[in-house]
Amino acid sequence: MSHINLKSLILAGILLSSPLAHATLEDGIRAANEGEFATALKEFEYLADKGFAPGIYELGKLYEGGYGVTRDYFKAAELYKEGVKKNHADSMFALAVLYDEGKGVKLDKQMAVTLFEKAAKKNLPAAQFNLGVMYANGEGVSRDYKQARTWYEKAAANNYSLAQFNLALMYFEGLGMPKDLEKSYVWNTIAEYNGNMQASHSRKLDEQKMLPKEVEEAKEKADKIYEKILAGTYAGEGRLF
Repeated sequence: MSHINLKSLILAGILLSSPLAHATLEDGIRAANEGEFATALKEFEYLADKGFAPGIYELGKLYEGGYGVTRDYFKAAELYKEGVKKNHADSMFALAVLYDEGKGVKLDKQMAVTLFEKAAKKNLPAAQFNLGVMYANGEGVSRDYKQARTWYEKAAANNYSLAQFNLALMYFEGLGMPKDLEKSYVWNTIAEYNGNMQASHSRKLDEQKMLPKEVEEAKEKADKIYEKILAGTYAGEGRLF
């Protein structure tokens, strides 16, 4: 099994209560998804002018990706900064990624960590995962496997498969904790349920080192945890391990 080096590529402030704003946002997102970027640009610019944080964020995404406009990371960063001022979690995450990669802003891993943490505390799974990666790799912070595990667990409880897989890797390799093949199997299984093929391969490697009864018991634990995760009632592994 490989070392932890995954990083998410994924790309609530004062919101307008007007149904028109929400309808326009949905219209803009629909247009963008259908490749009608000129329409999306018009919708998002209207919302951004009104100070509507989700609209500002979506406009930033157009500039970051170069959809319907010339790609402009600086413009995207400026828009995300506006969203951050409005306490918008997705804007925090998007801006953190730009700081992490040095696009449109000066490369600043510490600022990336700060923004990831703000978004993670708003329960954004992708931010929780990326914050775990930063702690696991010692980027922008001192390497701290305990903190990495904490944030992976939060993202895993939100059914974020990359976090579930990385959590399995931590247990398999004994990073900041004793090695635990059963827990590695459990989290690989859960990530596999979510379509993670790397986890499927790792789960099979775990199984080769386990007795049939151990596999059966671990599978039962994985199923119980996954059921709770899907129901939104999973409160941490201490309840089942």
